[in-house]
Amino acid sequence: MSTADHLRRTLLRASAGPAAPPRPEAATAEIAERRVELVEPYAWETSRRARGRWRWWLALAALLAGALALRLWGIRQGLPFAYNTDENSHFVPHALAFFNSDFNPHYFNNPPAFTYLLYAVFSVWFGGRAAVHTFAANPGEVFLVARVTAAVLGTFAVWLLYLAGSRLLDRRVGLLAAALVSVAFLPVFYSHLALNDVPVLAPLTLSLVGTARVLRLGRPLDYLLAGVGLGVACATKYTAGIVLAPLLAAAAVQFMAPGGRRLALAGVGIAAAAAVASFLIANPYAIGDFQTFKGGLSHQSSVAGAEAGKLGLTQHSGLAYYLWSFTWGLGWVPALAAVAGMILLWRDERRLVALLAPAPILFLIFMGSQGRYFGRWLMPVFPIVCILAAYAVVEIADRISVRRPRLRPTMLAVGAVALCGQGLVYSIHSGLVLSRADTRNLTRDWMVSHVPIGSKIVVEPVVPNGWTSDIGPPSSITGNGLRWNKFPTSSTNVDSSGHLRLGAGRVVNIEDYERVLQPGLVSLYERNGYCWVVSGSTQSGRAQAAPRQVPLAIVYYRRLARAQVAYQASPFGAGAHPVPFNFDWSFDYYPLAYHRPGPVMTVYHLAGGVCAHS
Repeated sequence: MSTADHLRRTLLRASAGPAAPPRPEAATAEIAERRVELVEPYAWETSRRARGRWRWWLALAALLAGALALRLWGIRQGLPFAYNTDENSHFVPHALAFFNSDFNPHYFNNPPAFTYLLYAVFSVWFGGRAAVHTFAANPGEVFLVARVTAAVLGTFAVWLLYLAGSRLLDRRVGLLAAALVSVAFLPVFYSHLALNDVPVLAPLTLSLVGTARVLRLGRPLDYLLAGVGLGVACATKYTAGIVLAPLLAAAAVQFMAPGGRRLALAGVGIAAAAAVASFLIANPYAIGDFQTFKGGLSHQSSVAGAEAGKLGLTQHSGLAYYLWSFTWGLGWVPALAAVAGMILLWRDERRLVALLAPAPILFLIFMGSQGRYFGRWLMPVFPIVCILAAYAVVEIADRISVRRPRLRPTMLAVGAVALCGQGLVYSIHSGLVLSRADTRNLTRDWMVSHVPIGSKIVVEPVVPNGWTSDIGPPSSITGNGLRWNKFPTSSTNVDSSGHLRLGAGRVVNIEDYERVLQPGLVSLYERNGYCWVVSGSTQSGRAQAAPRQVPLAIVYYRRLARAQVAYQASPFGAGAHPVPFNFDWSFDYYPLAYHRPGPVMTVYHLAGGVCAHS
């Protein structure tokens, strides 16, 4: 008998109600007093629960060890510099700031739960304020601890997904869903960075575990667990609130079961109270500094929804971009299998479709309507999609082998390879790439050897500000303590009359850098003795992806290309074709053409003006 047959026979036994109750109120009291089992596990698992349990735990332990290994492999990439702009400017610096002030983050563009966790980890690992001194002397060590924290939370989420899948369906589905998320490219790659995208998967999936128990048992403790996970998830990443949809669906199933209305209403109240309480515990200044919290939330929403300023977008449909992102961030087979899982569950048990299907669909519609989009923003729905994909594989394997049960293990193995193969290949490739030296580090090493201390240089915003300073005691030769004197690329350098003048214009952020470039800047560099220009393809690529929006930047790069190339470091392997600019693949190095992390870095030496004599 297939899993679907068992599912139809065992799902929602309580929905049939007690047999011939003497009085409706007596039946309601009986249901209220006993442990309400709304959904049973598959019969094949129940009958064998006493045997072979150790095999499941052994398989799960091996899976978790492999997941952690993938997440730690190459985790030092780029250090001691954090080249990801969000990693460099958000969670780690704000966590360190708590050592010098109160616990109000004064910043809510991202919720602070992960920041508070990092503060606690730093306090234990470095011994309190010593973390600040360590960061000043060796920032790479602090970023490494933060990254390992994210990787461990990502591995913990793998275990929680096994629990959620096992309780919703069966252990095979749980183990296969966990295997998929353990090797899928996006969760593996972003476990290498101290961002909240992977850490949020732990509380989010914890809420799914609680939701599965609500569907199965419907006890107050189950609602409490789901609510706590929901609240902490929202305090880690706002979009994790999508996990509310499965919880409401599970509560609706209990509400519609005979005698379950009172239990469901009470459970929803418990979940709501737990979610609010846990959110405020993890984000206390949402009330303590409500105006700043409200402003940060509004700013985050406006930034995500604003297409203006995002120069270099390669697609103009958020929905199409996210559907495409599924095909590589999770994989082609998993994406298609998840759709098949929805169809199979629609035929087998529609109440589970109501629990699992709406969240990914609603999330795609909402995120696809925004003006900015990145593949990693999909990850809050990955656990649900993994469960759907795993169910499809297990169900198809069962149906194929229904007349030949001995084929079932082989079919499941084939299905598992098909489901996880793409993610495993690209995650292994990612580990190899990240374990090699970053092109920006190679470029800096070359400059240390060839560009004298105190030289004037131009560096595009492909590196953090600290890149021009030595780690540890700064150079005493330059007036500002940096190794080289850096041109103010953060300014337009255009005065009120429209003439180019050093440091004359307004401040420019990284989004607008290409918008203020013009060919006359090269002459400005030469007149003022800025003879070394460091350019990165992740900046020039934005202009090349949208030449009509920044025609002067295109001319600028053409003029710069006529200068002498003193050094170049490429991330691509020998004979590989360069990857066109993309806001995902240019930063997560997914294509197999990558050999090492980083953009194409080029150091030009100018020969005009003052530079003719250098």
